[in-house]
Amino acid sequence: MVALDGPSGTGKSTVSKKLAAALGATYLDTGAMYRAVTLAVLRAGVDPADTAEVVRVARAAELSMGTDPLAPTVLLEGAEVEAEIRGPEVTSAVSAVSAVPEVRELLVALQRELIAQARTDPGGMVVEGRDIGTVVVPDAGLKVYLTASADARAARRTAQDVSDGRVSDLRSTHADVQRRDALDSGRTVAPLRQADDAVELDSTELDIAGVLEQLTKLVESRGLLVGAE
Repeated sequence: MVALDGPSGTGKSTVSKKLAAALGATYLDTGAMYRAVTLAVLRAGVDPADTAEVVRVARAAELSMGTDPLAPTVLLEGAEVEAEIRGPEVTSAVSAVSAVPEVRELLVALQRELIAQARTDPGGMVVEGRDIGTVVVPDAGLKVYLTASADARAARRTAQDVSDGRVSDLRSTHADVQRRDALDSGRTVAPLRQADDAVELDSTELDIAGVLEQLTKLVESRGLLVGAE
């Protein structure tokens, strides 16, 4: 089991999927789960600051995650929402929704169910998020905290948004990265932080291939190749 944590814009999703595919593992993007619940909240016309209503919507939401790293899916009420949950409306509201303790409790329970199922698979699972090594699966065979400078993360986020057809500019993205960092690190429940036994990997000067190379070396050093854990 590989737990990959870190702030927004470090390339966690891209490298996690590639690593899982290379290892023959399944893949879980826990951030997408919080985004899907946030989308449900927005669709319901609920203010993300209205905790009671957010919890009500979260409990009623029908959420399903596909864990194939080559074709991961996020289904809300039976419909694929991967593109929609990456939009600016969800991005602006997800930190507030994910800070609600009852929402985290609900989704962590679902994440642990999926992880428990994956433990029986030969390749295990690569799980990415912000509290995987500290809360969700603290006994992971390898914990990595992926980081990068705010400038690098903002540039990556902007490039990804443009590539996906979303309107984006570097200045506003940089401000959003800093806002997300403050909210995620400052929340009361399961704040973003590096686990004591996690390996920190700074990707500021690395491309995707470079990060993947470093992660693969770490996996090999822990004996976590297919069927090893």
